[in-house]
Amino acid sequence: MSSALTGLFRYPIVQAPMAGGASCPRLAATVSGAGGLGFLAAGYKTPEAMYEEIKQVRGLTDRPFGVNLFMPQPPNADPAAVAAYGGRLTGEAAWYETSLGDPDAGSDDAYDAKLAVLLDNPVRVVSFTFGCPTRAVLDALAAVGTRTVVTVTSPVEAQTAQWAGADAVCVQGVEAGGHQGTYGNDPAADGMGAGIGLLSLITLVREYVQIPIIAAGGMMRGSQIAAALAAGAVAGQLGTAFLVCPESGANALHKQAMTDPVFGRTELTRAFSGRPARGLVNRFMREHGPYAPAAYPQLHHMTSGLRKAAAKAGDPQGMALWAGQGHRLARELPAARLVETLAVELDAARGALGLQPQRGAVS
Repeated sequence: MSSALTGLFRYPIVQAPMAGGASCPRLAATVSGAGGLGFLAAGYKTPEAMYEEIKQVRGLTDRPFGVNLFMPQPPNADPAAVAAYGGRLTGEAAWYETSLGDPDAGSDDAYDAKLAVLLDNPVRVVSFTFGCPTRAVLDALAAVGTRTVVTVTSPVEAQTAQWAGADAVCVQGVEAGGHQGTYGNDPAADGMGAGIGLLSLITLVREYVQIPIIAAGGMMRGSQIAAALAAGAVAGQLGTAFLVCPESGANALHKQAMTDPVFGRTELTRAFSGRPARGLVNRFMREHGPYAPAAYPQLHHMTSGLRKAAAKAGDPQGMALWAGQGHRLARELPAARLVETLAVELDAARGALGLQPQRGAVS
């Protein structure tokens, strides 16, 4: 099974699916064309928009690529807590001259409709975030030739994915930028010491499962990918490293903030979406993060207009600046050159250890 997955790319480099626009067709196609594995992010898109992006990637490259889906979320948010948080944000809405979004705009992200599209128009890889699909779903995708990957943040989640029939797990360390792909949304798990670092998590997961591991979390250099491979992964998944590439669809303010000394550190916050997500610490996060309830995607819908208005106003202090812990190492390179640079760094790190160069099979 490992070779079935690694045969999809020349280099063990996966471009993370980053919902919100960064993982656009141009970026995914360029990464795949350069020998990595590019990904589209279907989260927050309509099924029709997802299908259009798939067609665009196919028009740009004949190499394999993947699509990421968000799992439907249980309706267990406290309406009173959501309403109270909305009350806190009325000043933000007035400042940016916009309105708060409807927190009840939907919690399934059109999951079934997107699955139907992917079963009718298969891609080589589909990954899942915020939960594990049923065996029936994973079997149906396997039947049309699609490999499946489930994002996990603990050994128990990885074991669940293996039992369900996933082809691989994406092991996400606490260093990762953007949302933590936990199966649940438990505020009791927040706080200092929450989450497991990537290298420790890879080692733990290897004790629980036999399926391949893709490593994700804070990696910005080929030497870090080499460390993840040495720990037991078959590839490294990088998001923040690709976010600043010219092919990325991320907002220019977001790209600039990665290396702006004004934004010196990252934190996990619920401020923007109601789920733990790592981003650059800014005014919005500081002022509202401590009061944000565990309510996803309700808070995501509520703050969507605020975030867009802040971007339109040129104000990164009101935006969700998702970033991994290695963000200061970002390099504004074209995506193809970044893939090649990471591959060279990976080989140099392996050579320093007396190991053979790492190259995936080309299929």
